Amino acid sequence: MTRIAQRTVLFADLRGSTSLFERLGNAEATSVVTHTVGELAKSVAERGGEVVKTLGDGLMAVFEESIPAVQAAGQMQDTLETLVTRGSEHGASAGLRALRLQVALARGEIVEMGGDCFGDAVNVAARLLDHAGDNEILLTDEVFAGLPREQQLRFRSLDWMHLRGRAEPVHVHLLSGKRASSDVVATAFGAVAPSAEPDGIRLIWQRANRVYDSLRLPVVLGRSPQSAFCVDDSRVSRQHARIDWHGGVFSLADLSYNGTYVRFANEEEVVSLRRGTCTLHGNGVIGLGGSPADPTSATVRFEVVHLADTQPYDAPDLD
Repeated sequence: MTRIAQRTVLFADLRGSTSLFERLGNAEATSVVTHTVGELAKSVAERGGEVVKTLGDGLMAVFEESIPAVQAAGQMQDTLETLVTRGSEHGASAGLRALRLQVALARGEIVEMGGDCFGDAVNVAARLLDHAGDNEILLTDEVFAGLPREQQLRFRSLDWMHLRGRAEPVHVHLLSGKRASSDVVATAFGAVAPSAEPDGIRLIWQRANRVYDSLRLPVVLGRSPQSAFCVDDSRVSRQHARIDWHGGVFSLADLSYNGTYVRFANEEEVVSLRRGTCTLHGNGVIGLGGSPADPTSATVRFEVVHLADTQPYDAPDLD
């Protein structure tokens, strides 16, 4: 039977699952992923939603209203955190520690037919998932509008995003207040002890030289003229990367198809972000669509700014 209805659509995806098969072998990796997705699916049922289908390392679900859908998304994050914690215990699969969760939600009219769902809201939620970073929940304006005021305050606007295959941009919101990692901050090079919180981050590309404080974040770097920090280069995606403020540090998330790369000052290693994130500290360069080692790449210089520093900024020569 075919039915048309207003629904909130949720897509959830496990990141880090692909590498499990190489590290753990097919049998153990399949067991880990299947068990984890099964545990995440319980959050859908407990909040009154329906799992439409599982997608290998993810799932699609629908809800009649937005409030339980967002609650299910948060419960999924809590469930994965519990599973990852177990991964640190003796005898638990080490593969669990590598898993991260991305969730995206959209709302609109959908067509329910043959045990599956179709429609613009389904397409938007699926494409929006591509823009979610590790352990992030993204949702559209239509979902946001269905939340009570106290829940809306937990989200930050990411402004308008262009989604792959869709002509019209979508206004997107990000769940704020990600859990900090207690006493240390994870970086691409291990962990650094917390220090005085920075006052802002400076971004430099060609003649553009801007400083963003935490109240002006998140900031999207991309080729689109609507991007907060526009980098007009053919290898740069319309929305290529995002800098956000979490737990007293600046984090960089790759949103692109060509990749985002970071090289910190006084470091030879180039950090490659493929739909991943890293913490920005000190200063260095961000390569959009190509490595900073490639002189033809579009590279944005960055500096984490402390206003107590009295020395004027002099961009280091990292070329």
